[in-house]
Amino acid sequence: MDVERDGIDVADGEIVAGRIILGIKVLRDHLGCSLHEALDAYSARYEVLRQDRPADFSTSHEEYWKNFYS
Repeated sequence: MDVERDGIDVADGEIVAGRIILGIKVLRDHLGCSLHEALDAYSARYEVLRQDRPADFSTSHEEYWKNFYS
């Protein structure tokens, strides 16, 4: 599964809004994958969006992940 290459955008709204848990759930449901694979997919898509659409994010990279521990 290559989120960047495959262009899986079902969780883009959650990713941009910083709703990490919900975004992981959306990806897990959509892809039918494990939690770990969904987290990997989320992280990969986050990086793509952060690069392609930086103005859509209202926080820095550090602030975005501040209270998320995996």
